[in-house]
Amino acid sequence: MTEIQPSRNFQNTIPFLLIGLGLALIAASAFYLYRNIPPRADLTVVPAAVNYPAPELTLTDAEGASHSLAEYRGQVILVNLWATWCQPCKEEMPALQAYYEKRRDDGFTIIAVNDGDPTEDVLQFVKDFELTFPVWLDPTYIATEQAFKTLGLPSSYVIDRNGTVRLQWLGGIEKRALEKYVTPIIAEE
Repeated sequence: MTEIQPSRNFQNTIPFLLIGLGLALIAASAFYLYRNIPPRADLTVVPAAVNYPAPELTLTDAEGASHSLAEYRGQVILVNLWATWCQPCKEEMPALQAYYEKRRDDGFTIIAVNDGDPTEDVLQFVKDFELTFPVWLDPTYIATEQAFKTLGLPSSYVIDRNGTVRLQWLGGIEKRALEKYVTPIIAEE
């Protein structure tokens, strides 16, 4: 009897067929296991609830006029510490501007405190982002180092109508977070 031997080409393709079949089984298993996993959780930066008196803070705007937080007593204030070189600061500015436009008639304001950039750079930034809320200059880092004692940018603090800091954010803010956390403070009378 003559023994039939498989061709050499077929023997060489068997390992590749097994690897392909194994990869197809892995892909099918992964699809089956992961198809019902909900979308990724919301990674929005959440503010910390705090309760302390707003610091005394007096700075100047780009025109040299002096302003203090005390002038805004009776309003809800979001103090935003930022710099022109800070990427998360740039990313949050459109949301801050949109929220300000929506809520400024409700007794809300944003005071953007620039952290040490040259005045010309700040003015260009304000122009580029079409900012209409007050922008103060802090060339000696009074707001970050003394008033709010932070080194991270951006940092934001929400002060209620009575002058109490109620929320603090470390990191960029999204519009939905403003709606969720700041709007209820604005609604308080």
